[in-house]
Amino acid sequence: MARKAVQLIDDPKTIKLLADPLRREIIREITNQPQTQSQLARKLKLSPSSTMHHLKKLREAGLIIIGRSEVGEYGIVEKYYEPTANLFLEDFEKTPLKLQKYFLHTNIERLRGMLSMLQILAEKKNKEIEITREEIKDMAQEIANRLPEVAKKYENTQTDATRETLNIRIYSEALKSIIKDSQWEEILQM
Repeated sequence: MARKAVQLIDDPKTIKLLADPLRREIIREITNQPQTQSQLARKLKLSPSSTMHHLKKLREAGLIIIGRSEVGEYGIVEKYYEPTANLFLEDFEKTPLKLQKYFLHTNIERLRGMLSMLQILAEKKNKEIEITREEIKDMAQEIANRLPEVAKKYENTQTDATRETLNIRIYSEALKSIIKDSQWEEILQM
């Protein structure tokens, strides 16, 4: 289903809301298929009241909506929740300092995945990517700072692309943009 491709989050309160892994999981679940509160509660092994609490917070922040309502079993109206965008990306510079470490760790892990793929390509040319822990942290920081710029290109577009496809596309564009910097070009020379 086509919806807004990307929403860049620059409000610190909303960024804090998204730092909660359970809320991120709820968004992931409903991105692929709209679901009811009870479906989410069963899937995530949560109480109905806890699930409703998280859904309410996400709705108040404008991250999810009720896509449709249907009369279910016993005449109970079931609300199906879905996100307002396929992918939410935090503006790292507007992220509260306490949360930057959390989001930087996520970027480090994603960068390691990308570098693993680049290493496979480098090995075909009998080369190796050599990078230190500090360099990977610095590179992840640069990617985090470039993501909003890349994400803005997708903000006002509708898409059927999955959130994973969008994530890969946006992160690879951010990585390409920092590789042009001579420091990273030398490390990733293939």
